Amino acid sequence: MAAEREQALLRVQDVAVRFGGIVALDGVSFDVAPGRIVGLIGPNGAGKTTLFNCISRLYPVERGDIAFGGTSLGTVPRHRIAALGIGRTFQNLALFRSMSVLENVMVGYHSRSRGGFFANALRLPYAVRADRAARDAAGELLALLELERFAQAPVAALPFGTQKRVELARALAAQPKLLLLDEPASGLNHEEVGAIGALIRSLRERLKLTVLLVEHHMQLLMSLSDWVVALNFGKRIAEGTPAEVRSHPELVRAYLGST
Repeated sequence: MAAEREQALLRVQDVAVRFGGIVALDGVSFDVAPGRIVGLIGPNGAGKTTLFNCISRLYPVERGDIAFGGTSLGTVPRHRIAALGIGRTFQNLALFRSMSVLENVMVGYHSRSRGGFFANALRLPYAVRADRAARDAAGELLALLELERFAQAPVAALPFGTQKRVELARALAAQPKLLLLDEPASGLNHEEVGAIGALIRSLRERLKLTVLLVEHHMQLLMSLSDWVVALNFGKRIAEGTPAEVRSHPELVRAYLGST
């Protein structure tokens, strides 16, 4: 355990967040080791999405610190989070609905490009090369996620399950080391849930990803995760392997109200 703490890719230390009089996170601490899938569970209002928003720098941390690769995220501007190596999907899809699938995925690559508005508007040579590279790389990702046939389709015209894959492809386009997945199975049918689980496992292996996963589909989360952290009312109440956490008395009380 001590060795894992030394090599943690993500380290959450004593993080506290309040919204007025509401305590969203209250001294949460845990580590995410490289190459692991870590599940973050808890009832609605436990603080899971708030923690994701803190890692993404959408919310400030009132107390404590979140470090990624040894760098405190409090020192990193929001617009540099993707370039640092953190990708994310959202519980409610955050896609450009009028744009094509290919264009949406290319947006993810541009988070790492040097070209700015004027370079692209003037079609400067390095901006043209970057755009071509982004298009080629996006095409490879579409093939990996079996989205090639939808490349030119507007996102709004696609089924919800396919849109979920598009958002995952866009998050992967920034070539993250850490992937934050917020409810990837939400709104999917039974067959799609099985497919997204297999896809997450495959991507972890093929792209050498570390994954922090929030998911209410408990069977999926427990089958995917190497390690599980449980929250309730903003506090960490349990941590361990899926087998250890599944029967933890505090977690049972949080979900069922009694043991």
